[in-house]
Amino acid sequence: MTAHPGSSSARGIPWLVVSGVLVAALSLRGPIVAPTPVMRDIEQDLDIGAAAAGLLTTVPVLMFALLTPLAALVIRRAGAELALLLSLSGVLLGTFVRALPGFGWMLAGMLVIGASITIGNVVVPVVIRRDVPPARVGFVTAAYAATLNAGSLITSLLTAPLAAVIGWEAALLVWSSITIVGIVLWGAQLRRTRAGGDRYSGEAAHRGASVDFDPATVTGPLPVVTGRSQRSIFARPVTWLLVGAFAGQTTIYYALSTWLPTIAADELGTDASASGALASLYQGVGIFGALLIPVLTRFTPRVVPALVICGSWLVLTFGLLLAPQLLWLWVSIGAIGHSGGFVVIFTALVAVARNDAEAAGMSALVQGGGYAVGALGPPFLGALHEATGGWTLGLMIIAGLSVVYCVVLLAAIAASRRAGA
Repeated sequence: MTAHPGSSSARGIPWLVVSGVLVAALSLRGPIVAPTPVMRDIEQDLDIGAAAAGLLTTVPVLMFALLTPLAALVIRRAGAELALLLSLSGVLLGTFVRALPGFGWMLAGMLVIGASITIGNVVVPVVIRRDVPPARVGFVTAAYAATLNAGSLITSLLTAPLAAVIGWEAALLVWSSITIVGIVLWGAQLRRTRAGGDRYSGEAAHRGASVDFDPATVTGPLPVVTGRSQRSIFARPVTWLLVGAFAGQTTIYYALSTWLPTIAADELGTDASASGALASLYQGVGIFGALLIPVLTRFTPRVVPALVICGSWLVLTFGLLLAPQLLWLWVSIGAIGHSGGFVVIFTALVAVARNDAEAAGMSALVQGGGYAVGALGPPFLGALHEATGGWTLGLMIIAGLSVVYCVVLLAAIAASRRAGA
């Protein structure tokens, strides 16, 4: 059958839209990670403890868990282009609020950043699924996931060197320049679609509708929030196994993302710039992991990528505990786990869901519960460090959590196979 000239299968990748998505992605994780290389300076200058400092990454992650339904409403009312523009504008506003004197303002800025990024988390997959031909969605989604890691890599690597020259407050403001570029691009895209000049999305935007499907069913790269999720999902053990796996994934990831530069400085005696560079490996190699796991998922049994993820998390957490002097090696391996674990978990979710409504309800529960638990990781690890004066106890607990995570993840994969997926 010949494709209609206007169909998505007949057209190529809309590179202007994809470029805008990738530039936006640089601002959808980097602002959360940016303070971590200078966390010790923040603690000292603002006279706060490690547990309070951990809240700087907890607050935005908590926003992911709480505000996804509101983000979907914003998209439905505003349309995709305007929603993404609002997301980037909010990130910019939060970045400037964060720079105001005092810990309260910094925390408020992180709250605004987290709330704004939540909109971006939901709307970017809407844009990808709407404007990219189906055969290319996987490729563009992988590029988007890799660019999220690239944003974290850049801020992890360069914040501390910039802070040494201009101070950490100004260093955190520097990253607003990337967000401004994204705002300019999406402002132009919004004008283009409202003028009817974009053959991919102009008609939908002109109508005020962002997509031909409900945006409330999308977050991350997968269907998610709906008010009509079936009650049957609560009775399925695989649902709770997936909730547990995602909770473990996010807890380990955000706890280590927050404190890796400080751990490197304390355990290895490195300065802030070197510590940030070591921690940046955790984000940088994640770009490779974001591309590797989808390939394994496509060409191997589902248990294989799960085993790769489990192995990488175990190597990372036990390596940090037993041989911290090789931190650079452990974080390089562990990066595969944090970037690929999301793919493994939600591939299993989509496979076991019996219909679209069930997939949406399960994903809402998994992500909402997972992010809510994961938000506790940074302040918990910081509090243990503050109480003990070292990282050993906290790393022991994280290593134990990684074992539990692997057991739960493999049980979820086994349950998905029994479900006939």
